[in-house]
Amino acid sequence: MYRGKAKELLQDISPGDRIRIKKGSATYEGILMPRSELGDDQHIVIKLDNGYNIGIEITGASIERIAERESTKKPKIKVKKTVGKDKVTILGTGGTIASKIDYKTGAVHPSFSTEEIINAIPELGDLAELKTKLLFNILSENMTPEYWKKIAEEVANELNSGASGVVIAHGTDTLSYTSAALSFMLKNLYKPVVLVGSQRSSDRPSSDAHLNLISSVKVACSEIGEVVVVMHESSSDVSCLIHRGTRVRKMHSSRRDAFKSINSRPIGRINGKLEIFQTFRKRREKEKVEADTRLNENIALLKIYPGISSEILDYYIDKFDGLVLEGTGLGHAPESLINSVERAKEIGKPIVMTTQTLYGRVDMKVYSTGRKLLARGVIPGGDMLPEVAYVKLMHVLGVAEDLNEVKTLMITNLAGELSERTLYFA
Repeated sequence: MYRGKAKELLQDISPGDRIRIKKGSATYEGILMPRSELGDDQHIVIKLDNGYNIGIEITGASIERIAERESTKKPKIKVKKTVGKDKVTILGTGGTIASKIDYKTGAVHPSFSTEEIINAIPELGDLAELKTKLLFNILSENMTPEYWKKIAEEVANELNSGASGVVIAHGTDTLSYTSAALSFMLKNLYKPVVLVGSQRSSDRPSSDAHLNLISSVKVACSEIGEVVVVMHESSSDVSCLIHRGTRVRKMHSSRRDAFKSINSRPIGRINGKLEIFQTFRKRREKEKVEADTRLNENIALLKIYPGISSEILDYYIDKFDGLVLEGTGLGHAPESLINSVERAKEIGKPIVMTTQTLYGRVDMKVYSTGRKLLARGVIPGGDMLPEVAYVKLMHVLGVAEDLNEVKTLMITNLAGELSERTLYFA
């Protein structure tokens, strides 16, 4: 797949061979990786021992082969049903974690049969008896509440049919929205439901997919009985953290350790074995899991910013059944919006206040503006993340009968989304 000058420099060296590249005073060692036909002929890509890939510009470089690849093909592993192992179902929704690269075209395709996954990651066959099902294959930015409902119903069906746990392969961009939605929709949940993704696509040798998926299956076999997210703890292939489904956020666009627990410690760590940091809902086998898919999807999330006009807020109040505000600081909005907020109360439209600082909590009694908003019916969101409050309000408006019940449920901790005391964990 290398061409031009890169191919000339490599001569008979093939992808998979271990090579040493010297360029000036620098020396690099690693596995020669293939490239798509769209790649230029001025760079060579190698996978370093730490799992990262680097591209090296070939001008002035010399290359030697240290060792040949052992084999161009992996032996196909036959999937066997075993007695005594946990039964784990892996549900595919899209994203890069369960996909494969066609190096001829550079395109990524779903790779989601049980055989394909175990052949790609043989260790999984030793951890559990796996079953896979591709629900749909979408980019996570195209995720909608309708898809959340389908996932919840399938999770409940699998757990009630004997699965010890469920792993959901998901794109990372909106993964935390889905984890929050499942946390509220899955009732009587006392088995592990694990969402997992990968930050690096499968065409990149620094992909985090393998460690994330292995760790997720381990968590799916554990005693944790709630919705969690499992992703890399650091930029290296060392360990993964277990985040509560209502406390996690993607905090970086590309780093492998992008996912962080906000206003809470992670539940634990997977580093060969399970290490627990805090209490969690315990697994029980005899509960029947129910998917309560009653959602009011006519909800909006609006960020407060300097100069925001009351006309904008009025538009949202008129168009939507409920509104979550990302307020400033302790949960503030300009006084110019007070009349609009009061009108929302009069017509029965709930407004929930969160903070765009993410860390910390809403405290609307400290300053006069906050107290005015409270007096006009704004519901304080505590230390909920804005997107979690957005999903929760969908759920609450789907099940509540009146505005008083909406307020009661929004300030009640339903799935670990609220805490009486907020601790800071950066």
